[in-house]
Amino acid sequence: MNNQRCSSSFKKPRGRTRIIQCIYVVGFMDLFGVSMIIPLLSHHVKALGASPSVAGVVGSTYGILQLFSSTIVGSWSDVVGRRYSLLTCLLLSAFGYGLLGMSTSIALFVLARIPVGLFKHSLSVCRALLSDLSSDSERPLVMGHFNAASSVGFILGPVVGGYLTEHEGGFYTSSFMCAAIFLINAGLVWMLPWSEALIIRNATDSSNNASKGCHDNNCRKSVQNGSHVNKHHPVFAAETVPASRAPEKHPGGHHTWWEASLLQPVWNQLSSVGSKIHMVASSDMWDLFLVRLLMAVAIMLYYSNFSLAMEERFFLKPKVTGYLISYSSTLGALAGFLVGPVTQLYGNNMPTLLLHSTVLTCTLIFLYASAPGVWQVLLTSTFFAISTSIGRTCITDLELQRGGVQASGTLIGAGQSVTAVGRVLAPLLSGVTQEFSPCGPPYLGVVLALAAVLLLLIRIPKWDGRGMMLKIDKLGKSE
Repeated sequence: MNNQRCSSSFKKPRGRTRIIQCIYVVGFMDLFGVSMIIPLLSHHVKALGASPSVAGVVGSTYGILQLFSSTIVGSWSDVVGRRYSLLTCLLLSAFGYGLLGMSTSIALFVLARIPVGLFKHSLSVCRALLSDLSSDSERPLVMGHFNAASSVGFILGPVVGGYLTEHEGGFYTSSFMCAAIFLINAGLVWMLPWSEALIIRNATDSSNNASKGCHDNNCRKSVQNGSHVNKHHPVFAAETVPASRAPEKHPGGHHTWWEASLLQPVWNQLSSVGSKIHMVASSDMWDLFLVRLLMAVAIMLYYSNFSLAMEERFFLKPKVTGYLISYSSTLGALAGFLVGPVTQLYGNNMPTLLLHSTVLTCTLIFLYASAPGVWQVLLTSTFFAISTSIGRTCITDLELQRGGVQASGTLIGAGQSVTAVGRVLAPLLSGVTQEFSPCGPPYLGVVLALAAVLLLLIRIPKWDGRGMMLKIDKLGKSE
């Protein structure tokens, strides 16, 4: 009877599919709204009377807040659930962008950046939710499609923002439009069919697509409020909230997202967040995070002085360089759809795929730095966009495989914090190396990418030898 029920539910996960498709829309609209604002921020803060040094300090506010808040908000989403945390991020981000639309002074501009810097983690929570809704074998495909959808939004947003800026009060109009987009996203998340999303997962290795038996106790994962049951472990929420303080149920037997989240005492939430962050920090995942950092800095160095290098090396006009950047960005967005087929080609062997994509990225950065002509740059840009898109998905998937999806919010947030460190380091390193040569930043990127390749060659055999048991021991007992 259990097998029949599992089988019939697995074939028609309509609620799950609708949520995944809606999250794609949320990701597209999120970066569409944000990318309308990003190119205009520096111009606006200077128009408010800020000196270049003050503008630099103000611009770094967002990055610093993101650095420290990414892991905390991601872990908080593991504790209170995806729905509540995602709504909180969207609503407070909308408030921040609305406040930005009223910023007529430097102080108000900085104040508007604070809620955005602290809570603009909607994409990270969306990725954690998609991880909850996907089996291990289909997760790269789902993540790739999500990255593609959000990247398309990032490409189209500046076009609309630039058009609005040509009119009087264009920055303020763009800010209010961005706030409205986040409010629409919050409404969409509110109306998602959460109660229908019952996922049936295989009890055995999900990378095997053959038909297998299924048992209710270890293959059912409820995402009501985004909490879930791992195929090896009980849901964390059941451990963190004692029965005496558990929220009351409705007649249908389900908790609402409001009750399941807010009835937990604040100190319980803080304790659970701290515990999850500690377990990730003390786990043996430093190698993955170091690879992420090295490759993030290497890729940022590739882009750091791209326009200036094209002008100095090949005498390209900014307009032509802009076309080249748009071409590369478009390919990067489309490359998200290649992630699923490529991972299937590799038999879901993500460590090997990550190694190969890292080697390819390192080679392409070197070819770009030593390119004798524009056509060679065009060729390297074509494959560079594809290799980096696949590499980002690989590293996220490996973090979730190694750490366990029951801590997916914490893991994804920690990864974003590591990337934020790269955003701080890359401009500094780029400035120093440009003192020697326009090709200095990419050559330094080659060195960092080579270090990542060597680290992967040393550590991958140890990853394979540890397998699932290390993942369970390290993060499966975080409460």
